[in-house]
Amino acid sequence: MPTDYSPGHAPIYLDPARALEQIGDSTALHEMLDMLQTALDRDIPQIFQCLAAHDVSAANRLLHSLKGFIPIFCVDALCDHVAQVEQLSKSGSAAEVETAYALLSPKLVQLQTEIDAHLG
Repeated sequence: MPTDYSPGHAPIYLDPARALEQIGDSTALHEMLDMLQTALDRDIPQIFQCLAAHDVSAANRLLHSLKGFIPIFCVDALCDHVAQVEQLSKSGSAAEVETAYALLSPKLVQLQTEIDAHLG
């Protein structure tokens, strides 16, 4: 599987057809992808900061927000992974959530790359 999106590779996590089907309008899709990209730019590092400070409840709030956005735009495997980490953040220790998030965050970074490529 490729590690980054390039014109020669299909997106791994972004599903533009799914998003367009749910949103129904390409202009609105573009605007919502911009919003998702802004949220990812802000939240990916902020979740790490929350977990480093052992503030799992703050990390949970951010993960919960992402869990709401991701199913509109992404393949089921990424949706499931975000949901699993968000669920763990409700009751797991900071160390457990940090370990789980360390596996999820590269996928979110990959999603950012795919969104950038899609928005061109």
